[in-house]
Amino acid sequence: MTASPEPEAVQPPRLLVMKFGGTLMGSSQAIRHSASLVERSAAHGTRVVVVVSAMTGVTNGLLKLADAAEAGEIAFANDEIAIQRHRHFTAAQELGAAPDSETVRDIRELHETLRQAVYGVYLLRELTPRSRDLIVSFGERLSAPLMALALAQDGVRSHGLTGGQAGILTDSHFGSAKPLPSTYTRVKDRLEGLLNAGLTPVVAGFMGETEKGAISTLGRGGTDFSATIIGAALHADEVWAWKDVDGVMSADPRAVPRAQNIARLSYGEVMELAYFGAKVLHPLAVTPLQEHGIPLRVKSAADPDFAGTLVTAKAVTEAGQSVKAVTAIKGVSIITVSGAGILGVPEVVADLFNTLARENITLLMVSQSSSMSNVSLAVQSASAERTVAALRTPLAGRQLQVDIQEGVAVLAIVGAGMRGTKGVAARLFGALAQEDINILMISQGSSELNISVAIEERDVDSATREVHAAFGLDAAQRG
Repeated sequence: MTASPEPEAVQPPRLLVMKFGGTLMGSSQAIRHSASLVERSAAHGTRVVVVVSAMTGVTNGLLKLADAAEAGEIAFANDEIAIQRHRHFTAAQELGAAPDSETVRDIRELHETLRQAVYGVYLLRELTPRSRDLIVSFGERLSAPLMALALAQDGVRSHGLTGGQAGILTDSHFGSAKPLPSTYTRVKDRLEGLLNAGLTPVVAGFMGETEKGAISTLGRGGTDFSATIIGAALHADEVWAWKDVDGVMSADPRAVPRAQNIARLSYGEVMELAYFGAKVLHPLAVTPLQEHGIPLRVKSAADPDFAGTLVTAKAVTEAGQSVKAVTAIKGVSIITVSGAGILGVPEVVADLFNTLARENITLLMVSQSSSMSNVSLAVQSASAERTVAALRTPLAGRQLQVDIQEGVAVLAIVGAGMRGTKGVAARLFGALAQEDINILMISQGSSELNISVAIEERDVDSATREVHAAFGLDAAQRG
């Protein structure tokens, strides 16, 4: 009797986390197309977790009405809420929701809760970071039911959750919260049950909750971060960030029309790009993926068969390619702390950085003179006033002079190929000199993944174009 062959091992379904940005959630037509991309993968046996952003412009509208409520302009705030309500109800109707459907009820209840939160701000005339996070979270919370509705039309059974309901637990730094270590176990426990039941979780991105249950947000662009947190927790095969561009570009196409898609980036390279102004990803988006080596792919919703940009642990560099991209941050201020009291007193610099950490201020660049008589800091202009106020208190018992220069931008070149390559800085400075652009600050990381310079903001677009061309990044030049 012949023994029966051993059955082949059955591979578990592939697991993807798909994130959809605001443009791809911006209308009923866009949401329907986004849902079709999910259905396309689900039809081939792939399990999918969907993470959604707010509809285009909704987050800015929510911030505007929150500020209006704090200023006592409740009529304006209520008008904005009515506009948001009409937009979401219209999208639901166009997606096929009946007037008495669960989707319509959810949207109505969410807008009523939003109205109450805004009225509370109006009564107190106080908008705290915590209440701002609550109000701004409604953009994503209103998107999730719309995506669930569109998926249902495509025959995909789903279940909607907020980031907190999905298990994302954060610290209490409202506005730029970070996930706590227990997040990953919580997300796995809460979402695996839904996936095993054949449901597609639809998670409202950008938010989590604190240990006390308060809604917190992960910072602008935080839906990317939500998706990668979930991807790491579930050990997904890949995380796909669907965008309205082909992938990560070699420069902002609005400033550099000849910018092109970058096929491969390392985690380190994409973090540098995001940190220095590339708006394709949240600066911390890849950090949850690094430990498990989970790839992140930035894909175009308009051309889903195009590979886009693949982000992995290993840097892949073409021969002779030292720089992969040029990016810039506008709206920067340089704050200089100076005085004889800094000389030879390490405690002053230590106290300076401790003060900034307490104020939760992010530094873009730091430079100290060789004489140690001054320290220059580049910060976002939105944080400049708060930074100056914090640094005008005595540092290590010494009162120092604090000066500010506004109207600045930071330009950075990024690429693993710069490591050990001679002449990169010379080419950068030569390109800036060609445009007669003055350099205010210079910084190079020890990783040699980037060189960044502070220049006047009025020069940044022309500088980006010149540097992009100088490193042979223009699409026509590279064929």
